[in-house]
Amino acid sequence: QVQLAESGGASVQAGESLRLSCAASGLSISNHCMGWYRQAPGKEREGVAAISTGGTATYYADSVKGRFTVSRDNAKNTVFLQMNSLKSEDTAMYYCAAGWGNYCGNVDFVPRRWGQGTQVTVSS
Repeated sequence: QVQLAESGGASVQAGESLRLSCAASGLSISNHCMGWYRQAPGKEREGVAAISTGGTATYYADSVKGRFTVSRDNAKNTVFLQMNSLKSEDTAMYYCAAGWGNYCGNVDFVPRRWGQGTQVTVSS
């Protein structure tokens, strides 16, 4: 059974940092594009960041470029999202996602599997 388990969400003040983790089981992330999506109340889910299998290619939404960094540790089967200089507009449920293959293409790749999400709340 494939599971993606996110952790690291919290309530923070604007300007602070958080690091989200996504631990995969039942699936080897080394064969899959991996990424993060988010959904704020009343808004559609949007792609935030994606990373290719080897980590050489990364993709970001314009709204987070320069502030967020996606990374992966294939040996630990885990993906990370480092979020710096958080803003109130970053408040959302953040979801880890695994792609169908090793190619991402862009931040809005089509996931084959979603995690349950972890809440990030940023107060200004």
